[in-house]
Order: sequence, then C-alpha cells, then structure tokens
Amino acid sequence: MKLFYRKYGSGPPLIILHGLYGSSDNWVSVAKSISDRFTVFLPDQRNHGQSPHSPVHDYNSMKEDLYELINDLKLPKIFLAGHSMGGKTAVNFALSWPEKLYGLLVADISPTVSESSNSITYDQHSEILNLILSLDLTGIRSRNEVESLLKPRIQSEKTRGFIMKNINREPDNSFSWKLDASSLLENLGRIMEGIKSGENRREITGFPVYFLKGEYSEYLPESDFIKIRTLFPAAEFITIPNSGHWLHSDNPEAVKQCLLKFLDNQ
Repeated sequence: MKLFYRKYGSGPPLIILHGLYGSSDNWVSVAKSISDRFTVFLPDQRNHGQSPHSPVHDYNSMKEDLYELINDLKLPKIFLAGHSMGGKTAVNFALSWPEKLYGLLVADISPTVSESSNSITYDQHSEILNLILSLDLTGIRSRNEVESLLKPRIQSEKTRGFIMKNINREPDNSFSWKLDASSLLENLGRIMEGIKSGENRREITGFPVYFLKGEYSEYLPESDFIKIRTLFPAAEFITIPNSGHWLHSDNPEAVKQCLLKFLDNQ
C-alpha cells in the first residue's frame, strides 16, 4: 500500500509511526524540533489519516507497507521510531529486516503478549470504535457538536481531543471520519496482538534500541522488560517523566532528547 507521508528537515533518515487513532499530524512538532539533525518522514499508517483504507489491518501488512515506503524513498537504512500500535509495527519490521535499521525507538508499548492488560485495552478501544461508528454526522455543523456527542461516553478531555483529530471537514462543509473505524474494529484483536514467546528466531543486535515508558502509563509494564530483552538483548528502558501514554504530547522535549540519542550512538 502506498502510504501518505510528510517530510521535514535534512540529515540521516528517521521514520516515526503513529499509534491507533493517530496520524502523521501527531508528530509534526517533534519532527520539526529535530529537523536540523534528521530527515524525518511521518507516514499515515493504513486506515488512518490520508492513507488508503483496507479491510486488512495487521502487523504483517503494516510492516510490508513500511518496507514499500522505504524502498520507494530509496533509503538503504533508517532510524525507526513508533508509538503504541506504531511501536508494534516498528518491532515487527525490526524482527524481519534488522539490516535496514540504524536504530529503533519504541514509545510506550510492549511488543509482547500480556493477556490481562490486553483484555482491558481491547474493551476500551472497542467502546471507542463502536461509538465512532454509531455517530450520525449528517447535519452536524461544527466540531463542537461532534464533541458534545462524544462527551457523555468519553469523559477524558484529552482522549476526546485525540479522537477529534480524526474529524474531517468536507468541501461542502459536512463532516466525516478520516480513519476507517469499521476495519479497525474488525481487526482489533490483531491490533492487540504481540510477539508470542519463542516466536522470534533470533536475537536482534547491532544497533541501539530504546523503549520509552510514560511515567503514569501501564502500556509498558516493567514485568515485560525481561521478555523484551529476549528479542533485543541490548534494549535500554527510559521512563519519560510527567507523561502518560501519549508521552510525545505530554513531554515532547524528553522524547526529542531520546531521539537525538540515536546520533550519539552512531
């Protein structure tokens, strides 16, 4: 699949992958802040942003999309970062094509299977996607009207704001959703999947690997660190202070410094 992407700056190539409900927009401020050190590419993953929609949505397809983009851009090797779902895509890419990477950064997600946390996360995402699908945007005249429909079911103002970034105003001033909520809901189980124990054939070494954990987030439990090191023995775990799951929004300066660590290790 040909992905839409944004490009900023000059220097070694860095691709940053957004998470579920996200888009390239989410990382623009971080990308601009390091554009004097990297050429930053921000793709929209399939079924998100301005990239095509598909009934297929799993990590095999998303890593293949990324591989196609890298080849289209004629990039022999890259630095790769990903948040949440994008972090899992990045891990799956690294396990398949480690020779393509100068470095890997995974932001606030565990790539391993954790059934207890997955069941809670699955229910939360299922509720959000079903809510999006249930909203009738016909006759909606403003973004405030959409938010008023979301507010009774999504009480967190920050989460509502994040979901609202997926609202698109059409040329006739009507509103639509950028993301394909139907496909995401149908494939939600696959999105929640992780690397199963013993699934990887080899340890991945030879480049720096950073796992960022939001201080107040539970998406990357410390109990998973040992499992992660069976995949990436040299993985470094960094807690981003004063941040939750969307750490690049909560503490962009700390995330920026972690991305710049790539260059210190070249």
